[in-house]
Amino acid sequence: MPIELQDPQDGVDIQNKRPVLAILTIEDDIQLFRGNRSNYADLIRIGREHGFLVYVLTVKQLKLKRKLLEGYTYEEQTDTWSLQQFPFPDLIYNRIPLREDEFLPNVRQKIAACMRSPRVHLFNPKFFNKWSLFKWLRQSRITRPYIPTTQRMLTREGLANMLRKHTFLYLKPVSGKAGRGIMTIKVHPERSLPFMLKIQADKKSLSYNCGSIQKLWVRVKKECGGERYIAQQGIMLAAYHDRRFDLRALVQKNQRGLWDLSGLGARVAGSRSITTHVPRGGSIEDPEKLLVSAFGQDEARKLLVKARSTTLLIAKQIERGSGYTLAEMSMDLGVDQHGNLWFFEANAKPMKFDEPDIRKLSLDRIFHYGRYLIRTKTR
Repeated sequence: MPIELQDPQDGVDIQNKRPVLAILTIEDDIQLFRGNRSNYADLIRIGREHGFLVYVLTVKQLKLKRKLLEGYTYEEQTDTWSLQQFPFPDLIYNRIPLREDEFLPNVRQKIAACMRSPRVHLFNPKFFNKWSLFKWLRQSRITRPYIPTTQRMLTREGLANMLRKHTFLYLKPVSGKAGRGIMTIKVHPERSLPFMLKIQADKKSLSYNCGSIQKLWVRVKKECGGERYIAQQGIMLAAYHDRRFDLRALVQKNQRGLWDLSGLGARVAGSRSITTHVPRGGSIEDPEKLLVSAFGQDEARKLLVKARSTTLLIAKQIERGSGYTLAEMSMDLGVDQHGNLWFFEANAKPMKFDEPDIRKLSLDRIFHYGRYLIRTKTR
């Protein structure tokens, strides 16, 4: 997609009285700014329908004391991005795409300054950390039952203790995304090489059999590559045609400032994958169809109702635990073979949902909640 730079003096309506939302990302030497451009273009288009002015703003362009800022807008007719001047935003929607970008000192300083500034409403200050999520959810007796046993993976002895209690474990990077770096361990005591380690590659998994905890630990540490990991009780998920599936929920604040479910999807694991993530070979399916196939019509209906209410309980507790005001999150929920619901992960910066009805509502709700924030701020 070509990108044009235009004279900032050609800027749009800087006396604009519409609410203004800036999509925050990070600058890039080659393509000016990073992130999902089609998502940004959709936000600009849908924002216009809701009466908002929306533009893309890099961390470097965000000057907290200025009335006017330089940013990028999308020209649909020419399929180009242009640099223009815009009013300082009423709302800043953090879509910095990578954790490593968010960890940069200048980025952390700017986000911290945004959070201190009375001028700024910042949507979702930063990515979640997996360990923090489980710590927050364990603090509430309401959300605790949905959490698999989870520990930091620090020592060989700690891993051995987990394997004595659970013969199936998931190993996950604390800062992982889209299934990257996930491993599983299954213990088969009757075998001469009892520990089977599976490592998620692009769209398949690689297997290693180890004869001792020591050899298993050496292999695991090599695969971790210095990253911090958690070890988590493995859940035997319900399956559809012998392929495991889980549920993907999108939870967002609505026009009244309350958590609401924007949509519930399902992902089926690839035939050779240990995760259900689509980039790792998973596929999109209808959750009701999968649950009816696994549990029958009546039980499936109950599970869908429970999944919807559980996502809201979890979102409220994550927000409470984080200490930040959040606007949205996606989460992965598992249903085991007995129909029990489990929480696996939440993402503070949800990727685009491919289901058209969820996608449309997800965009609308950004502006519903944005208008609520502006309205309550001016009271």
